[in-house]
Amino acid sequence: MTLVHAFDVLGDPVRRRILELLAEGEQTAGAITASVQREFGISQPAVSQHLRVLRENGFTTVRAEGTRRLYSVDTGPLREADRWLERFWSQRLDALATEIARGRRTKRAPATPKEDEDSDEGHP
Repeated sequence: MTLVHAFDVLGDPVRRRILELLAEGEQTAGAITASVQREFGISQPAVSQHLRVLRENGFTTVRAEGTRRLYSVDTGPLREADRWLERFWSQRLDALATEIARGRRTKRAPATPKEDEDSDEGHP
């Protein structure tokens, strides 16, 4: 999966909420569905579709325990996205800091001899 695709998956608020619920620990599909239905007012099949997208894209794992399906977060894709964001923003922030520093240096350019003479007017 590409990072752009990972951000597409994570761009949906329902899927992000499911991951937040799973960050608290493994949960049954029924518990996830009940929480998401309450919060978002969507149907059980819609919640199942979001769980499927997360599972097929590697963000969650599922295991059977009798008739129940227990979901948990798979941190691999999240760590990969986090590393990319760290590099991306680090480079952007470094560039911004450089530009800000350049702007400050331009504003604080040394005074020309004429400006020095003007500022001394009226002073012996």
